[in-house]
Amino acid sequence: MKRKHYETAMAPLREQLVVMARWARTTGQRIVVLFEGRDTAGKGGAIRAVSEKLNPRQCHIVALAKPTEAEQSQWYFQRYVDHLPSAGEIVLFDRSWYNRAGVEKVMGYADDAQVTRFLEQAPAFEKMLVDDGILLFKYWLGTDQAQQEERLRERLEDPLKRWKLSPIDLAARERYDAYTDAREAMLEATHTAHAPWTLVDFNDQKRGRLTLVRDLLDRLPDTHVVPPEIDFPALDREPRAETYAVLKPIADYPIE
Repeated sequence: MKRKHYETAMAPLREQLVVMARWARTTGQRIVVLFEGRDTAGKGGAIRAVSEKLNPRQCHIVALAKPTEAEQSQWYFQRYVDHLPSAGEIVLFDRSWYNRAGVEKVMGYADDAQVTRFLEQAPAFEKMLVDDGILLFKYWLGTDQAQQEERLRERLEDPLKRWKLSPIDLAARERYDAYTDAREAMLEATHTAHAPWTLVDFNDQKRGRLTLVRDLLDRLPDTHVVPPEIDFPALDREPRAETYAVLKPIADYPIE
């Protein structure tokens, strides 16, 4: 999808996302969105598409690092609970508790018993969240292996994206089918009426973002809230230029 067409289509969705955020803040609604998928699927771009025009004090992105030794000794869901939203907040998980059913299972970081226990507990955990009033949305971003290979190569060759490439990403290349099997087992165990999964094709990442955002907005209740009136009187003097006494600004960036 061409950038021009994408920006044209995304513009009204960005406005609706801002309206959604105002509604959440006004009503105290709590929203959680999980972004899961293969490496290179486009989770980061999808999260930016949702969050880029929202107040970062209200919309929080959670991308947890490898668990510490103390966290490894806790109830598995415990460290995620700390990041759940308060009233009026939106939390976007860049990977979530489903790490256990995906990368931890495939890469051998969790044993079969731990994975089985997780798949049994996840629906109950999510039922508690939903019953407490949280709006929970779970998205899986899909991509074919040919696209994954192309994106991994791009990360390798582009110095601005090189930081995205890790040994785990490279190891995942050899486990494409294993990740497929893990995903299917995860969906079978955790696709529930109270917390269903939504699968989005991200072979075309721009179209995928549009599809995901449109679906998210369509699944929310009526979010129309009239913004509060703000009195903005005319300035009673001529605007003043910025002045400095103690320090001066650095030189402007040169443009040739």
